[in-house]
Amino acid sequence: MTGWGQDGPLAQAAGHDINYIAIAGTLFGLGQDRDKPHFPSNLVGDFGGGSTYLVIGILAALLEMKVSGQGQTVDAAIVDGTSSLNAMTAAFLAGGQFKEDRAVNLLDGGAPFYDVYETSDGRHMSVGSLEPQFFARLVSLLGVEDRCPSQFEMECWEEMRALFVATFAQRTQAEWVDVFEGTDACVAGIIPVSEAAEHPHITARGILVTKDDLLQPAPAPRFSRTRPTLTTPPAAPGQDTRTALTAWGIADADTFIAIGAAVQYE
Repeated sequence: MTGWGQDGPLAQAAGHDINYIAIAGTLFGLGQDRDKPHFPSNLVGDFGGGSTYLVIGILAALLEMKVSGQGQTVDAAIVDGTSSLNAMTAAFLAGGQFKEDRAVNLLDGGAPFYDVYETSDGRHMSVGSLEPQFFARLVSLLGVEDRCPSQFEMECWEEMRALFVATFAQRTQAEWVDVFEGTDACVAGIIPVSEAAEHPHITARGILVTKDDLLQPAPAPRFSRTRPTLTTPPAAPGQDTRTALTAWGIADADTFIAIGAAVQYE
């Protein structure tokens, strides 16, 4: 796995997640700020376009090997995978259903029924009421069905957004969670990882677990017959020096450690 790929003008250049997603056309549309893009940590490039596609590539190559009997190199470039992740946007653009700007499209905050709203305690709710039946549930539970414009009256979207902003600001996040959770309005409270560990759904499925005194995600996806488990944590630097030296055929590993030629973490 590389950032730029095995070939091309940038193949030997340094780069990071933010650069790969920039030239792939993905970073440009991210965020709801019309003045500048916002990058989502390294989830889109390194993890999404990189490691995920590397795993897909290895699995695909293994399956193909069973047919052809031949191996091959998997060229998993982060810039390639990121572009692939953005295929839906490219399709919408080709079909004339996407504007190359931020906060003007259906899924980037342009639509008031797919956005984030602040609550009275300074926290936020995520709203994803795209389908008409979900939108109807949203305005009903908000108590604004008698004042809300029709869902796809685009000329009234700013009026709708202002109504949603004012309404969500009237209660705390916890109060709105009590109203919406478990309904088909497609509304959920936005919480940090430390709180997600206590969420009833996350807890019931064991999505976040504590192992070796560290809160961390459980393996995904799940399987009907086999259950992946978390193994040992990453080793501390030098933790396995003595074992490694011995495995490499060095009979007196302790001497190397004693004179400082190798370091064993105790």
